[in-house]
Amino acid sequence: MNLFETQFAVLKEDFPQATWQAVGDGSCSVAIPDFVIPAGWSVPAVTLRFIAPVGYPMSKPDCFWCDHGVKLATGGVPQNTGETPIPGGPSPLLWFSWHTANWSPNADTLRTYVHVIKKRFLELR
Repeated sequence: MNLFETQFAVLKEDFPQATWQAVGDGSCSVAIPDFVIPAGWSVPAVTLRFIAPVGYPMSKPDCFWCDHGVKLATGGVPQNTGETPIPGGPSPLLWFSWHTANWSPNADTLRTYVHVIKKRFLELR
């Protein structure tokens, strides 16, 4: 197994229904169905998607996607989002233009990236 596959196996311990597929450019698209998001959103759970880019983990994941039509509980649209497809995946999806500031390829993993996304859902509501 390569490093991505090893880290994905660990991610599946937290999210057994998670899947991944190779994208034509050499990156990997990860999907986590039934990803619970905090109160303050229009739905209690989404299918979370993100890309492990070519060169991962030296190249950090950037941005994430969830189901089309997800809004804030107030009905508003979250900041820094748009309707756009994920490379190699379904469309449209709600794209979160969000970029992690800190990433250590020697310490951070797919699991830590998902936990960072979870924190971002808390901040965006």
